[in-house]
Amino acid sequence: MHAFPDSPVLYRKLRRHYPVIARGEGCRVWDTTGRAYLDACGGAFTVTLGHGVAEIGDAMARQASQLGYVNGTAFTHESVEAFAAAVVDRSPGDLDHVYVLSSGSEAVEAALKLARQYWVETGREAKRAVLALAPSYHGNTLLALSVSAREQYRSIFGDWLIPVPRVPAPYTYRCACRGIDPPCPACSGDALEAAIIAEGPDRVAAFIAEPIGGSSTGASVPRADYWRRVREICDRHEVLWIADEVLTGAGRTGTWSALEPYQAVPDVMVMGKGLSGGYAPLSAVIAPTRIIEPLARGSGGLLHAQTFSHHPVMCAAGVAALGYLTQHGLIERCARMGPVLHAALAPMRELAHVGDVRGRGLLAGVEFVEDAETRAPFPRSLHFAESFTQAALDAGVVVWPNVGQADGVNGDLVMLAPPFVITEAEIADIVARLRIAYDATVGSTMSHRS
Repeated sequence: MHAFPDSPVLYRKLRRHYPVIARGEGCRVWDTTGRAYLDACGGAFTVTLGHGVAEIGDAMARQASQLGYVNGTAFTHESVEAFAAAVVDRSPGDLDHVYVLSSGSEAVEAALKLARQYWVETGREAKRAVLALAPSYHGNTLLALSVSAREQYRSIFGDWLIPVPRVPAPYTYRCACRGIDPPCPACSGDALEAAIIAEGPDRVAAFIAEPIGGSSTGASVPRADYWRRVREICDRHEVLWIADEVLTGAGRTGTWSALEPYQAVPDVMVMGKGLSGGYAPLSAVIAPTRIIEPLARGSGGLLHAQTFSHHPVMCAAGVAALGYLTQHGLIERCARMGPVLHAALAPMRELAHVGDVRGRGLLAGVEFVEDAETRAPFPRSLHFAESFTQAALDAGVVVWPNVGQADGVNGDLVMLAPPFVITEAEIADIVARLRIAYDATVGSTMSHRS
């Protein structure tokens, strides 16, 4: 175990001890004591191919031994050309150009800048506002954080962030309509149109959202007609729709893009995490020629320089990962195993403090509540999600917590996003360990309250 301040590493959490992970294979990782952990959330929703796939590391090593780095403003190279072609080949509609970066946050930042630059370079400089959902999360750079609805960050960095008009998310578990007819304004898309009109369509540059809720709403799935309505609204008011598929894309929901079942194509798509299967930092902004051409005619390029954009080794990892994904039919496998995961999780809905279990493909959220009938959340002071996550780790399974989704402060849920190679036996094992963690957390929470 390592911990602050004894280690020179500045850890993401400063009040916990970290097991030292030595190796991984498939859906498991092992620490230096030999203890195994089932990785039920793919690290941070990134591990799609499974741990320990030697082919990806070999491809990166070959690229690094031939060419480790070139300046993306001066040269191109075979790996970035092949990676971009592979992404475009899988992308919907007219999305045909790829800007390669290394993290979801900077890709979101670049997509938002692209939207603003597009309107400036087409003579519509007044279009500068960005609309975003609440709850939502899009990253930790300042512009990405501005469009995120994360109060725990905004309370500290609020003075540095730009104001962003909020649209209620189609969060069916916490909507009065529960996503069924007649839908509420949030679930129907009416809330988005009202926000655009209130802001003034001539001022709105873009609307950004995840097609299926990420950690902010715990894999909440909108109504089937929601994204088609969003497409119609954005077209009518000349607003660019940016789909943040950093978490939901690259097959995680059982299709390459989470939007495929809805037959709705965004103006710009942002991807990350699963693009390399977690083997290298890799993200992408995918946009159509119709949006890129005004930049080519005007300033001559996207004003978002990054030293490690278009990086050869990152791109080689992406080419290898996407090839492996296709060769082994892993997106199709994700689509088959998704119903197995959700069927195994379904009995958790009967537990007294589980309000909902939801998701699609190998992406699931379990929302905890104090009262399942009223959907009242636990008080934030009890830290239920964090306690559950630690109890799950103690039980040998890794999950991802999120808090604040109920009202910006209160709310507890955990996310599951296992590698696409997960087996039925491993799914059953995960659920059994989650039940152990639930019993331990409820016991300690009730004891603490008494």
